[in-house]
Amino acid sequence: MSRDVLSIGQVRIHSGRVTREEAMKEAADILESVGSVTGAYFDAMQQREQTVSTYMGNELAIPHGTNETKDEILASALSLTRYDGGVDWGGEPVTFVVGIAGKGDEHLEILSQIALIFSDEDEVERLKNAQTPEELFALLSSVNES
Repeated sequence: MSRDVLSIGQVRIHSGRVTREEAMKEAADILESVGSVTGAYFDAMQQREQTVSTYMGNELAIPHGTNETKDEILASALSLTRYDGGVDWGGEPVTFVVGIAGKGDEHLEILSQIALIFSDEDEVERLKNAQTPEELFALLSSVNES
C-alpha cells in the first residue's frame, strides 16, 4: 500500500479571496512541501492552464501539470484548499482548489475519486460547511482508499 495521497497538513481553509495564480501557487507549494513535486511544478500547472482550464464545475478546480512535465512529479499527492472568499477561475467561481500530482497513471484513479465526491451536491455542501481543516479532511479521506 502506497502512502496516503492526502494528509491533514495538505488541507487548508482560507476566509479570503485569491487570484487563480495565487491558488495554483499555494497548491504547488503544498505538494512541494510534502516532497511530491519539484519547484518547477507551479510552472507546469500554469502551462496546463494556458492550454485548457482545469475548472471542473461545482465550484471545483483541479490544477495539475502537463504530460510533458511528468518528471517534476516525485510521488502522488493531493492538496485541498477551500477559499471562502472565492477564486475567479477564468470567469468561473471556484471555492475548492485541489492540487494533484499523480505518479504514472495514478492521477486518473485519484481524479475519479475527487470527481465522484464533487459530483454530489450534498457532499459539496458538507465540504463547504466544514468548520476546520480536520473536518474537511475527514470528509475527503476516502481518496486515500483507492
